[in-house]
Amino acid sequence: MTENALSWLRALDWSAEQACQLSPALRDWLLEERSMTRRFERHCRQVTVRITREGFISRQQATPEVALLPQEMRYWLREIVLYGDGVPWLAGQTLLPESTLTGRDRQLLELGTMPLGRYLFSSPDLTRDFIDVGSSGELWGRRSRLRLAGKPLLLTELFLPDSPLYGETLPAGEKSANE
Repeated sequence: MTENALSWLRALDWSAEQACQLSPALRDWLLEERSMTRRFERHCRQVTVRITREGFISRQQATPEVALLPQEMRYWLREIVLYGDGVPWLAGQTLLPESTLTGRDRQLLELGTMPLGRYLFSSPDLTRDFIDVGSSGELWGRRSRLRLAGKPLLLTELFLPDSPLYGETLPAGEKSANE
C-alpha cells in the first residue's frame, strides 16, 4: 500500500478545472485551512505517522513542484503515510528549502513520527499562500505552499481510499472500487 500511495501522490493532476467540479463535501475537506491532523482525530482514536522517506535532496532530485519554491541547492524531503487507528488515510510529502530550516524551524528536521500539522499549527507565524486541488484516478489530493515566519514549504497530500473524506462524500459501494 505504501508504494502505491506514494506513486498515486506523485501522479496527482493539478488541473485548475477540478476545483470547480467539487461537491460541497469534497470542497470542505480539500480546502480545509486548519490542521488536517486535528480533523482526522475527530474520526478516530489515534492518528499515527509512518515515515517512508526523509532527508536532504538536490533540486534535480525533487518533483516538478519544486518550481513553487525558491531555487536552492538542497531541500528537505519528508514522505509519510498517516494512519487513523492503524488504517492508511493519507500519503503526504513535504518539501522545504534548506533556508526554511533556520532558527526554531530547524526542529522540522527532527519531527520523527509526530504529524507535521502538530508542529505547523502550533506556530503563530503560519500563513498559507494557496491550496491547489488535484486527482490521481479516483483519489483526491491537495498541495499548499505554507510559510513559517515568511519562510516557504510545500505540502502535498493524497487522501487514500479508506480516508474519512470518501466515507462522507461517496456512496459506500464506490469506496471499495478505489481499493
